[in-house]
Amino acid sequence: MQPSLWLALAGAGVLISFTPGAGAINTMSNSLNSGFRRAIWGILGQQAALIVHVVIVALGVGVLVASSPVAFNAIRYAGAAYLVYLGIQQFRHKPDLDQEKAAALRNEPGLSMFRRGLWVNLLNPKAIVFFLAFMPQFIRPEDPLLPQYLVLSATVVVIDILVMWFFFAAAAKSFQRFTHDARGQRILNRTFGVLFMAVGVMLALIH
Repeated sequence: MQPSLWLALAGAGVLISFTPGAGAINTMSNSLNSGFRRAIWGILGQQAALIVHVVIVALGVGVLVASSPVAFNAIRYAGAAYLVYLGIQQFRHKPDLDQEKAAALRNEPGLSMFRRGLWVNLLNPKAIVFFLAFMPQFIRPEDPLLPQYLVLSATVVVIDILVMWFFFAAAAKSFQRFTHDARGQRILNRTFGVLFMAVGVMLALIH
């Protein structure tokens, strides 16, 4: 990939990563509940889903999903339902000032956080359609394709990890003062719960 084309790709990747969405909300929620460092597990799960989307588009399956209303809507509604479910769980979560329970929440298994991040991004067919429109702008069919897809995937994944971890996960620290009393915890739980549900509803309604 030519340097000028790669710079354009990197710039687009930064803009995409800074766009708030379910991944950003999930990252901030993980950072609040489990800490800044351990939020990386959820971020890695989101990147695994991103790579799956790139592979799907690269193999041409994205064309099938984009052209099949049944397949697209099935995945879209499943993704929306999952986000709404996460939102309801977060909204209903009761304030807990018990230090032992708080420690247990901070020690949520990394695999659990990874799986949640994976499903949050995987159940989003709009990402497939987006990459279907996005990727051809940076792929030159006359050149070997595999190295180009590897460069594109690595660039997008590294940028998204940096933005998610050092911006969205770090930004969650500013909310930590709310976690020391029941009222603050209730506000945060309901705020993030509503955000998850709102993203889910938008995913279901916006075409």
